[in-house]
Amino acid sequence: MPRYTRRKVIEVSGALLGGIAAGTTVTAATSGDRYVVQTRSETPPGGVEVVHEMEGVDLAVVRGEERDVRTANRVREYAPDIELELDSPSVNAEVPTFDASDYEGQPGDFLQWDKADLNVPEAHGTTEGEGTRVAVIDSGVLETHPDLAGPLNLDLSRNFTDDGGDHNPVGGDDHGTHVAGIVAADNGGGIGVNGTAPKTDLVDCRVFSGAGASFADILAAVVYSANVDADVANLSLGAYPVPRQANGQFYGKVLNSVMTYANKEGTLLVIAAGNDSADLQHDKNAVSLPNEGAQALSVSATGPIGYGWDADGDGEVSDLASPPESPAFYTNYGTNAVTLAAPGGDADLDAIGTGVPYFNDLVFNTVFTYEDTDGDDEPNTQVPGYGWKAGTSMAAPNVAGAAALVKSANPDYDANEVEAALKEAAEVPEGYDKAYYGGGYLNVVDAL
Repeated sequence: MPRYTRRKVIEVSGALLGGIAAGTTVTAATSGDRYVVQTRSETPPGGVEVVHEMEGVDLAVVRGEERDVRTANRVREYAPDIELELDSPSVNAEVPTFDASDYEGQPGDFLQWDKADLNVPEAHGTTEGEGTRVAVIDSGVLETHPDLAGPLNLDLSRNFTDDGGDHNPVGGDDHGTHVAGIVAADNGGGIGVNGTAPKTDLVDCRVFSGAGASFADILAAVVYSANVDADVANLSLGAYPVPRQANGQFYGKVLNSVMTYANKEGTLLVIAAGNDSADLQHDKNAVSLPNEGAQALSVSATGPIGYGWDADGDGEVSDLASPPESPAFYTNYGTNAVTLAAPGGDADLDAIGTGVPYFNDLVFNTVFTYEDTDGDDEPNTQVPGYGWKAGTSMAAPNVAGAAALVKSANPDYDANEVEAALKEAAEVPEGYDKAYYGGGYLNVVDAL
């Protein structure tokens, strides 16, 4: 049975699941009363409160005193759950947002360079994701957003945290709402934005409560996604570096067990590669998780510089200083650590704060803001809107949506065959280093 001091758990596993956009920092603490347990059978342990059963794997999440967990029936091994706190990245902090009323009559698709570069409108001539299901494991999806209300499956969406709420986001974290829009926004009746697979069945699995997340809740959400027959699960979360010391074996083992189960059940796991500008291929002392876990389709990020603004100073806004397929400044890379590259947004850091619309190079999609609607001087109403974010968090759902289209067009494909179709269609752009692309840059139309 793993027995760790708090310091060792933080050193080995504190970054297991964390930073969700460029520049995010991660702090961690072990849970005082929640544990991930490996059981001797699929029957959950007795003598302790079971938080998540995780049907299909010999794992469970329980709450109780450690002495009770240690002596509980059917417990083979256990370790404390890991609680995480996140900081927002500066590159995403200064961008404007628009609420739905401000944006009325102004279709947002002209700002969606990512969908244009992927030829998503052409792909929709074949399929819009009908007959598929995509789970978004993230900070919650705002069900009142006009671009997400259609695809969102309220019956299957769940809150995996202990905060007592429903699947909707809490606090100001609209990360999951943005990710969900990249996958499945259905253009809100013609005035909003487009997702890659607007006809998919979207399942919201909320694992963040405000800025915090739990390793155990994420494991449970992956198993749940597989058990509700999701064809794809998007995890725009992860962290680096996680040391390769032996003390991390239990966490790595249960993560790989859950990911392998999901793949076997037909759920393709699309996971952000991380935003540390790190060469994952040649770092022998650390690993990035969960994108380097078993069966992960790991996604790096690309983006343009100069979309709709004069980045090269030649007086023209119609040209780009770098194309949408170029690697983003923050993306992790490594030939065998990355499966595919996809649009996640880039930024000219020198342009931030100069008054130019540098944020056009980020990914534009669904968000929300908080407003005071009852006059009590407290901004407590979530107002649907549109805005920009960058990160491998935004690249992954572009691939998840593409995977849904491939599955829709080929309903007999399993998870491995969907991934193979995406990889076979992808190519490394001429003149760029393969280390940033793995199998290549996402090509939705050819994958179909």
